[in-house]
Amino acid sequence: MIDLYSWATPNGHKIHIMLEECGLPYRVHAVDIGNGEQFDPDFLAISPNNKIPAIVDPDGPDGKPISLFESGAILLYLAAKTGRFLPQSVSARYEVLQWLMFQMGGVGPMLGQAHHFRIYAPQKIDYAIERYTNEARRLYGVLDKQVARHGYLAGADYTIADIATFPWLRSWKNQGIVWDDHPNLRGWFDEIAGRPAVRRGVEVLADRRKPLVDEKAREALFGDRQYRLR
Repeated sequence: MIDLYSWATPNGHKIHIMLEECGLPYRVHAVDIGNGEQFDPDFLAISPNNKIPAIVDPDGPDGKPISLFESGAILLYLAAKTGRFLPQSVSARYEVLQWLMFQMGGVGPMLGQAHHFRIYAPQKIDYAIERYTNEARRLYGVLDKQVARHGYLAGADYTIADIATFPWLRSWKNQGIVWDDHPNLRGWFDEIAGRPAVRRGVEVLADRRKPLVDEKAREALFGDRQYRLR
């Protein structure tokens, strides 16, 4: 059984959904990032960057245990382990990988910044809000055109690129997005949201999450505690 260390965030949801889609047995260990549990030594031994999610698979390659952090790496590992959601052909595989990298290098960081400056920043900085809201809209436009042409992000099939991207779009309103501007992407989103495994995945730890607005949470996520040497 895979041990999953996670919280109900977009990056956490990626792995919750993938595990549900693949039908792999897993045991959830909540890492309450608002309470600073991501800094516990036992968790840092698995995830040295103090970020969720992370997994430990006792039945790793060659039958040996393996621990992994970084959601993209975990998605690739689970796809390889199960032979699902990542094509076998070289060209199709690279099509998926480029859109997975697009999510990791663009969609996640930029939408995260839009969310931060629009919702969590203690000072409302107009330049930052405009900068990241505009970038969010641009990225949504790229995604909208891609799914209009292909159905899914990397072609005609649902893959880890879609699994990685979907959770980040669940907070579209907080990112300054108007769904009517992206009708193709909204259709893609609604289809994925209706998948049974996705519905189960986004409910993992959802009852534990609370607004990250108190000073303890701000210190753990955005304050000095985040930047101390470990």
